[in-house]
Amino acid sequence: MVLSALALGLLGSLHCLGMCGPIVFMLPLDRTNPQKRISQLFIYHFGRILAYGILGIAFGLAGKGLYLFGAQQKLSIGIGALMIILVLLPKRALFKLQVLGRFQQVFTRLKSNLGKALQKRTPDTYLTVGFLNGFLPCGLVYIALIGAIAMGNPIQGMFYMMLFGLGTIPLMTSARYLGGFLGTGVKSKIRRMVPVFVMVIGALFILRGMGLGIPYLSPKSNSQEMVSTGLECHEP
Repeated sequence: MVLSALALGLLGSLHCLGMCGPIVFMLPLDRTNPQKRISQLFIYHFGRILAYGILGIAFGLAGKGLYLFGAQQKLSIGIGALMIILVLLPKRALFKLQVLGRFQQVFTRLKSNLGKALQKRTPDTYLTVGFLNGFLPCGLVYIALIGAIAMGNPIQGMFYMMLFGLGTIPLMTSARYLGGFLGTGVKSKIRRMVPVFVMVIGALFILRGMGLGIPYLSPKSNSQEMVSTGLECHEP
């Protein structure tokens, strides 16, 4: 399940490019030194992945709290159902959520203020811009955070989000060098694949929570195993 974050980042890179692409293209990369240019991009991506990792820890802790109440299976099923609902829910309905709208306004201002930091060329600038970029609102990041909650562990939540960030690097980096190398038709097909893949991940989380005894895919919960073991011990 953790590796699904990497695939989500890879497939959703076009969406991330639309949201964060302007920041990537505005980075004051060194045009005379290719090695320095690569290191500057690396620092930017490192800052972004660091932010994702911190978010993963926070949301993984939230998932752990739910796990402590014995809601492992219900949590996994609920997370999977939520992923599917978010994909099927019309965008107009999502915009009606005033709480998200207010946060959107705050982060939009933050994104506009990043332009001032982009005028500098010091290594800490790339780290700062990448780190702040990681906290900007993004529907795909929200989906990944939901998956981090389902991990039920801060360490696994951190790895989940960091793998998601790693998955977005190839396309975002290539686009910075090659510009619009993907045709409109290809971009459209990939965008249509993203919701489908999110629904597949949601279905996997639901299947995982059902505890059907399928190795790696839908293993039985520890509580079920403890109950069966206890029953076996009381047999005459």
